[in-house]
Amino acid sequence: MRKHLRLLPFVLPGLSLYAVLFLYPTISALYYSLTNWDGLSPSYQFVGLQNYQKVGEDIIFRKAMGNNVKFMLTVVLVQTVVSLLLALQIYKTTKWNVFLRALFFLPTILSSVSVGFIWTFIYDSNLGAVNLMLQNIGLGGVAQNWLGDPKIAIFSIAAVQAWAHIGQMAVLFIAGLLSIPKELKEAAILDGASQIRLFFRIIWPLLAPAAALVVSYTTIQSFKAFDLVFTMTGGGPNYSTEILSTYIYSSAFLNYTFGKAATASVYFMILVAVITFVQFKLLRTDRVSY
Repeated sequence: MRKHLRLLPFVLPGLSLYAVLFLYPTISALYYSLTNWDGLSPSYQFVGLQNYQKVGEDIIFRKAMGNNVKFMLTVVLVQTVVSLLLALQIYKTTKWNVFLRALFFLPTILSSVSVGFIWTFIYDSNLGAVNLMLQNIGLGGVAQNWLGDPKIAIFSIAAVQAWAHIGQMAVLFIAGLLSIPKELKEAAILDGASQIRLFFRIIWPLLAPAAALVVSYTTIQSFKAFDLVFTMTGGGPNYSTEILSTYIYSSAFLNYTFGKAATASVYFMILVAVITFVQFKLLRTDRVSY
């Protein structure tokens, strides 16, 4: 520490931002989760772990957690698989492929609120493009009330989340594909390896770092989908699209139970930490065998 003490001023700006934007809110959430503060009153009482018991027993909270897990699994699966298939088709650097990359990346730069409003209209059961297209191709029986049916509403929003970020994840996979030495693929082809064997023996193992990044980043995105869910359904119908972030918002700013909201945010942090830890254990790139 003495040897590198002169480098401390370079660390302080980032450390200060980290303390203000992360450490302080985290400690505050832990503190207020032990109180009955309503967010407005200057006084409040400590209630210990009562909030944790009440939130843990809350049916809506359990439903929100289940919805969030279903949303996350759907987005991770669809977004990872589709973006990988897309990257395999357009990773070669040609003018047409560069144009396609920009085209597929375009939804990523749109705000989630804009995307939510657009897709709410597209999903409209009467005038929406999805149902009209199904009717025009003779599949009117498949038309649904995509955001009004509690059984499929959360998956409809998950599809929008995946659509908006597939191009972004494809770019990450493309970067991984371009980093694979051509000599390895050419040698495998000369040895008679099929395309399937080439993918699973050469390409996929070398894509492990990119895949780990895509999966972890997609997981974080799926837990930050408050604006998309709030814009499209507000958590309805009948809490079928309620996720943890909308539950916390409702508890804090609609019901004015900030202590309960802080408790839910602590549960939220624990859930994300556990899922992230499991992912890093399962996707460790140092165990990949080439």
